[in-house]
Amino acid sequence: MKQAQTFENIEITDISTEGKGIGRISHPGKDPGDVKNKIVCFIDFAIPGDVVDIQITLKKRNYREGKVIQYRKYSERRTNPVCKHFGVCGGCKWQNMKYEAQLFFKEKYVVDALTRIGHIPLSSRISPSPLERDGVRPGEVLPIIPSQKYFHYRNKLEFTFSNKKWLTQEDFKTLNIGEDLGSAAYALGFHIPKLFDKVLDITECHLQEEPSNSIRLEVRKYAIENKLTFFDIRRQNGFLRTLMIRSTSTGDWMVVVSFFYEDKPARENLLKHLSAKFPQITSLQYVINAKKNDSIFDQEVKTFSGEAFIHETMEGLQFRISAKSFFQTNSLQAYELYKVTRDFAELKGSEIVYDLYTGTGTIANFVAGKAKKVIGIEYIPVAIEDAKINSQINNIINTDFFAGDIKDVLSNDFIAAHGKPDVIITDPPRAGMHEEVVVKMLEIAPEKIIYVSCNPATQARDIALMSEKYFVEKVQPVDMFPHTAHVESVAQLIRR
Repeated sequence: MKQAQTFENIEITDISTEGKGIGRISHPGKDPGDVKNKIVCFIDFAIPGDVVDIQITLKKRNYREGKVIQYRKYSERRTNPVCKHFGVCGGCKWQNMKYEAQLFFKEKYVVDALTRIGHIPLSSRISPSPLERDGVRPGEVLPIIPSQKYFHYRNKLEFTFSNKKWLTQEDFKTLNIGEDLGSAAYALGFHIPKLFDKVLDITECHLQEEPSNSIRLEVRKYAIENKLTFFDIRRQNGFLRTLMIRSTSTGDWMVVVSFFYEDKPARENLLKHLSAKFPQITSLQYVINAKKNDSIFDQEVKTFSGEAFIHETMEGLQFRISAKSFFQTNSLQAYELYKVTRDFAELKGSEIVYDLYTGTGTIANFVAGKAKKVIGIEYIPVAIEDAKINSQINNIINTDFFAGDIKDVLSNDFIAAHGKPDVIITDPPRAGMHEEVVVKMLEIAPEKIIYVSCNPATQARDIALMSEKYFVEKVQPVDMFPHTAHVESVAQLIRR
C-alpha cells in the first residue's frame, strides 16, 4: 500500500472561501526555496499563523488538500471552540478562530473577489488604494458590520433523522460495532459534509437559542422510547425524516416534522407530546413526504396546532413566515443588511424601485416607505404570494409583485407598463444573475444599482459585466453567519 505523502513545518498564510487554511508546499524533487516550485495546499481546521505538519489527502494538478498531523506552532488567532461537535459536524468551520480574525478574513474575501475577479478599483483598510481608472476614483469598502450575536444567532435549523449515524471515536469505544446497533445507530442531527447518507447525532448546538436543543432532544428521546423508526435514505424506509425549528424575535416558535408515510396514531401522539411539552411552540406543523429527497417545497404542509405561520418584526413592519418561506436566518443582521440596502438606494420618495429576486418581498416592503413605487420580481410563485401578504398586513399600497423568470419578465412592455426604474435592487442566489438579466439592466440603465450578494465572487463577475456603464461607489460587507466563511456584500453602483 502506497504511503500518504507528508510535509513538515508548513506555515498557514491565508484561508480559503470554503474556510480551509492555505499553505504552500514544494513540488517533490524540486528546489524548495524556489517560489515557482510551490503549490497551494488547502488544509482543514488550520488557520493563518499556524505552523503544521500535514498529510496529503487529495492530489490535483494545480493544488493539494491535506490534514494536520502535528502542530508545530499555534496561531495567535486561535481560540478554543465552544461546541463538542466541532471538527466533525462541519457546520461551524471557524469556531477555533477568534471572532475578530473571522471578520478580517471575511472583509478581505470581499475585497479580493471584487478587485481580482471584477478588477474593480477599490479603497479599503485591507489593501492600498489603487489608482483612478477611467477618470473615476476608487470605490470605498467600508469596515465589515459584525454580527450582534455570534452564538444563538440563527432563527432556523433543519435536522435529519437517520438510522445510520456517523460513528465518532467515542462510539467506537462504547459500542459493539460488529453487531446490530438498533436504536443506538439512530441520529437526529446534521449531515456529515460530502456524505449524503451519514448524519451526526447532535447532542448540543450553539446556533439557535433554547428551546431549540430541548425540542430536538425530546423528539429523539420520545421517538426511541416509542419505537418510531428513523429514515434510511438508501433503502427509502423509516417513519421520521426531518425536523425544522424556526423562531423569531417576537417569541414565536415553529416546529415542522416531516414523515415518510402516514401513521395517524403515531404521528398524532408525537405531535401531542411536543405540544404539551413545549407550550412555546406557536405553530406546530407536519408533512407527509414520500419523495426520494427531503425538500418540502412541493409538499403540502399541514397545521397540527397553533397558526400556520410565525411573525418577525422590523421597524414596526411585520413579516409573515410560513414553513416554506425564505427569511434571512440571522434576524438581527438581516435588519442591518436591509438598512444598508435602503441607505445605499438614497431614496427621496419620488423613485420607482425594482427589487429583483425579491423572495418574500422583505427588502421591497422595507424600502417601500421611502419610494414612490416598488416592483418586486421573483421566480418562485409561492414566495410572491408571501410578499403580497406581507404588504397587505403592513398596509403598504405602493408595491406590486410578479412571479416569473426575471430575464423573461423584464420585457420592454413590462417596463412601459410599470415605469422605468430609477433604482434597481438585486439580491440573487449564490450563482449570481443570469447574463441576460445583466444585459437587460444595462439596457434599462437606472441611476443606481444596489447589488446585495451572498457570494462576492459572482457579485464581482456580474459587476465586471456592468463596468462599462457603472462604477462602484461603495461596498459594505456584513457578517451574517459567524463561525462560517460566508459573508454578505452590498455594493452601490452609480451610472457613469
